[in-house]
Amino acid sequence: MGKALIIGAGGVSSVVVHKCCQNPDVFEEICIASRTLEKCDALKEKLAGGQTKIQTARLDADKTDDVIALINQFQPDVVINVALPYQDLTIMDACLATGVHYVDTANYEPPDTAKFEYSWQWAYRQKFADAGITALLGSGFDPGVTGVFVAYAQKHYFDEIHQIDIVDANAGDHGYPFATNFNPEINIREITANGRYFENGKWIETPPLSEKKVYDLPEIGPKNIYLLYHEELESLSVNIKGVKKIRFWMTFGDSYLNHLKVLENVGMTSIEPIVYEGKEIIPLQFLKAILPDPASLGPRTKGKTNIGCIIQGVKDGQPKTYYVYNVCDHQECYAEVGSQAISYTTGVPAMIGAMMIMKGIWKKPGVFNVEEFDPDPFMDALNKYGLPWKEDFAPTLLDPVKVQA
Repeated sequence: MGKALIIGAGGVSSVVVHKCCQNPDVFEEICIASRTLEKCDALKEKLAGGQTKIQTARLDADKTDDVIALINQFQPDVVINVALPYQDLTIMDACLATGVHYVDTANYEPPDTAKFEYSWQWAYRQKFADAGITALLGSGFDPGVTGVFVAYAQKHYFDEIHQIDIVDANAGDHGYPFATNFNPEINIREITANGRYFENGKWIETPPLSEKKVYDLPEIGPKNIYLLYHEELESLSVNIKGVKKIRFWMTFGDSYLNHLKVLENVGMTSIEPIVYEGKEIIPLQFLKAILPDPASLGPRTKGKTNIGCIIQGVKDGQPKTYYVYNVCDHQECYAEVGSQAISYTTGVPAMIGAMMIMKGIWKKPGVFNVEEFDPDPFMDALNKYGLPWKEDFAPTLLDPVKVQA
């Protein structure tokens, strides 16, 4: 059917590449591009001999002109951006210049300030509409599948959605005293920022990790969950009409939080540059360099993830509750694609999002979040490509809302 340029060669990219190669009718040819060509070549070698043709290229995605040159050379139908969030805009600019569709898994973030918001990318709406191409933002799991879950619930089960609680639980154990399951720089920025949630049209801030509950999750049991801000709250608060409250919760073990507190106290999580032996370095980037590479955690990680949405609202004048979630096993993911479940749950939806565009199912000019499209074909694809979902129509609620019909 077509060609995809995949930018990035880390754990998520590895999953995207594997999944594209499992779907050769859609992805006839792919090009894996990264600053580190050796990683691209290693992925190509691992998957050589399949029906999908694989090329590789060295690319500095910070440079729009370099991305444009590679797009012009390879002529893809879609660019799948699984590089760093700092590079979203340079890649979007290249897609605009070449008239190629764009998919990513995380919103743009300026390198010098920890902000998780869509404003920079939403500003491209008219440009992409005028160019007649699609930009699909946040086609990972959260953001991504969680938005599709909410859209699915709205389409099939609710007249009005009043409250959404997104719960992201990782019960995996990699055996290290401290490591992060995805890019340490992004992960630690996320966790050390203030929490924030949406309620009655306003954003309410909370000190980092100050809101804690215990929730009993299917297949992994009771876990401590902490309120964080996550970017899909911003898009869902805009796109799900009438919603009154949206929160995002994530699990953390005590050991992880203790290590993080010490690192924060000694300044290692800072993104303010310091001068060390005559060179300017950013402490968090240095910490990233000495922590285990998330891509190396796959063979060590055991256990499961559970990510889903607990939704409250009204149907036919009556209160209704609904919980839709996916459980993913780290070892099963590693056996299939050589990556742990955190990478797997992000990489599979990235491939599906690109497939939706290439098949013309989700293709319309402009910049969109996943919940703005018909969720049904995406939900079907999740079941088909390794992320089956489950439903519960009587879930335990984090705090029940009094529904006014």
